[in-house]
Amino acid sequence: MWRITVANTCIASGSCVGIAPDRFELDDAEGRAHPVTTDVDPDDEAVLDAVASCPMEAISVVDLETGEPVEV
Repeated sequence: MWRITVANTCIASGSCVGIAPDRFELDDAEGRAHPVTTDVDPDDEAVLDAVASCPMEAISVVDLETGEPVEV
């Protein structure tokens, strides 16, 4: 499993939601995006594309089995 986190540096650009709408949503009250579900199956290309598109580099993904960050 992978764990998705979004840091407080998120500016709610919405690129992650546009790329992976089933994985991310915007929270108007918080003014940032957050994962719909924090733990997802590995090898989710849409999640990796969302990570790569984040202008603030606020999204991170960790492999729960190894504890290592997932490389984009």
